[in-house]
Amino acid sequence: MVEPLYTFGDFVLDPRSGLLRRKGESVEIGSRGLALLQALLEARGGIVSKAELIERGWPNTIVEDSNLTVQIASLRKALGPSPDGREWITTIPRAGYRLVTAYAGASSLTSTRPALAVLPFINLDGGSDQGYFADGVVNEIITALSRFRSFAVVARNASFFNNLRFPDVRLVAKELGVGYMLQGNIRRPGSRLRISVQLVDGSGTHLWAHSFDEELDDVSVFQDRIAESVVSLVQAAEIERSRRDRPGSTASYDIYLQALAKISTESELDNAEAYALLMRGIEAEPDNALLLAHAAWALEHRHTMGWPSLGEDDVGECVALARRGLEHAAGDAMVMAHCGVALLQTAKDYDWALAVLQSAAEANPNNLMVVVRAGLAHLHCGSLDEALTHFQRASRLSPGDRGAHFSLCGIADVHLIHGNYAEAITWAARALASNPNFDPNLWVLIAANAHLGRMEEADRYLRELRRRVPEVTIARIKAGQPRKDPTRTAALLEGLRKVGLKEG
Repeated sequence: MVEPLYTFGDFVLDPRSGLLRRKGESVEIGSRGLALLQALLEARGGIVSKAELIERGWPNTIVEDSNLTVQIASLRKALGPSPDGREWITTIPRAGYRLVTAYAGASSLTSTRPALAVLPFINLDGGSDQGYFADGVVNEIITALSRFRSFAVVARNASFFNNLRFPDVRLVAKELGVGYMLQGNIRRPGSRLRISVQLVDGSGTHLWAHSFDEELDDVSVFQDRIAESVVSLVQAAEIERSRRDRPGSTASYDIYLQALAKISTESELDNAEAYALLMRGIEAEPDNALLLAHAAWALEHRHTMGWPSLGEDDVGECVALARRGLEHAAGDAMVMAHCGVALLQTAKDYDWALAVLQSAAEANPNNLMVVVRAGLAHLHCGSLDEALTHFQRASRLSPGDRGAHFSLCGIADVHLIHGNYAEAITWAARALASNPNFDPNLWVLIAANAHLGRMEEADRYLRELRRRVPEVTIARIKAGQPRKDPTRTAALLEGLRKVGLKEG
C-alpha cells in the first residue's frame, strides 16, 4: 500500500522519500525526527504517548525518556512557530505529545479544521468493572468519530483531567487546544444501557445534549448515532462561526463551509454560488481534495436535477474534478463519496463508481452522506437489497435530521422499482417533509400516484415541480440518471409520462 502524504501548515511530509518540505524546500530533521513526526501526524491531532513515540523512534531498543525529550526539542526547533506563534508540538503532562493542526490562523484546510476532545465518561454505577465498561464505550465512540476527516479527535487518554469529576471545560479546551468537547455519563441497570452525552464548545456553551436508553445488544447502534450527531453539530457550529467571525474569508476551510451551506439548501441559485466559491478556493489550492470533491458534487447535482448548465461542458468538468479529487483523497470517505457519485451520474462509469462508493462506506460507515451515496450506487447499478440496507442504516443514523431526505427518498425509490407504489408514496412523503426542496421527492410522488390512478394527487405534485423547475422535462430528468439498467428508472419515467410531463 502506498503511504499518503501528510500536510500541515506550509509543511509536506512524504514517508516514501523520507523528506519533510516547507514550501518546496527540504527541512532537515533526521531519521528519528521523521519517525516521530509521522507518528504525531498519523494521530491526526490526537495524543501519542511517550512509550509509543519511543517505540517509533527507537524500535526494539531500551532508551531513557530524556532521549525523546531531546528529539522533540530538536523537532520543535526545526518546525519553528505555527502561524499563530505557538509551537506545533504540544506537551500533555503525564500523557505524551500531540501535533496541533487546528490553528485558526493557518490558511490550509488541514491546519484549520476543528478539533474535538472526548473526555472520560462518568461511571454512575461505581465499581472498577463498570469503569472499564465505560472506558470501552468511550473508546468505541472515539473510533467512530475518528473515521471523519473533517476534524481532529483527541482521545480520552490524552487528557490529564481524568480524575476530575467536573472539569472546567474552558480550561480543558485551552490546554488541549480544542474547540469542542464531548462529555457524558453511563449507567447499566440490568440488561439496559443508559448514556447521557453533551457537546460543549470551548467557551463552555452547551450545543447539544441527549440521552440514550437501549438494550445492551444495541450499544453499537447508538455509538454510531452519537458520532453522527456530534459531527453534524460541529459542522453546523463551524458554518455559523465562519459566517459570524470570518465573513468573506478566503481561507480554504471557510470556503468549504460556505459552499457546503449553500449546496445543502437544494436551491439552483445557491448551488451556482457554491460552485463559484469552490472554484475560487481551487485556484488557490488546486490539489485540495475536499474542495475538488464538493465542486464535483455541485456540478453533478445540477446535472442530476436538470438545472441550467454553468459552463460549456459541465459533465466533462465534473468528471475531471472528481478524478482529481480521488487522486488526492488519501482515504477520505467524504471525498470518495462525492467523487464516486459524480462518476456514477455524469461519467456513467458504473463499475468504478460502485467500487469507490463501497470503499467509502467501508472507510466510514457512520457518515450519513457516505452511506446514502453507497446506497445510491446500488440503487442504480448494484443490488437493490444492498441499496435498501444502506438507506435504512442512514435513516437510523440521523432520524429526523435535515439530511434524512436522501435516505427516505432512496427507500421510496426502491419501492417504486419493485412496484410497491403505496409504500413509495409513504416514504417519499416523509422525505418531502424532511426537505421540500429536493426534486426527486416530487418525481416519486408524481409517478407512484399516477401508477395508482390517483391523477389528481399526481397533478398536484407536478404543478409544484413545474413551479420549482419551469423547464423540467422527462428528457432532462432522464439525462441525469444512470443508464446501466433501464429497468431501474422505467417505473419513474412511465409514471411521469402518465401524468403528462413533456417528453423533451
